[in-house]
Amino acid sequence: MSQIVPLISSGVAGPLGVQHLPRLWQKASLEAVGKLHSDYPGAGQGYDQMVLDGLGLDRTEFLDYIKASKPTYVQLEGWVLEKKGGSLDQAAVKQLNDAINGYIHDDGTRASILAAAGRPDDGSVKDAVNLNNLDDWQTFYTAELA
Repeated sequence: MSQIVPLISSGVAGPLGVQHLPRLWQKASLEAVGKLHSDYPGAGQGYDQMVLDGLGLDRTEFLDYIKASKPTYVQLEGWVLEKKGGSLDQAAVKQLNDAINGYIHDDGTRASILAAAGRPDDGSVKDAVNLNNLDDWQTFYTAELA
């Protein structure tokens, strides 16, 4: 069975404006059907949990919905809006997006990701969103093209 590396960046937001929600949907959806690459959790404790907490969503309920309904992304956003009474608190969304954009990996994680990607650790890439992108792209390359 094919194991898929998720390539939607944490920096991507859907129409609701919530960064990382499209990636969380993709990862949870792939895991629900046994197709997520083994290096990735369907819903981990980092950005995934930040999004669930930031939106006030119950982790188990979210994952159960994904598994049972296999929603499209638009259907997922509709479900989120239904859970939130029809709208999102835009200040909370901004705070969540700012937290995602502002997260910095520790020095060891940064160095490891850059080394694996073959990029010098010159201090120009520090934010977790871009480091995670590099990590995803390297994992994809190694798994599918090398």
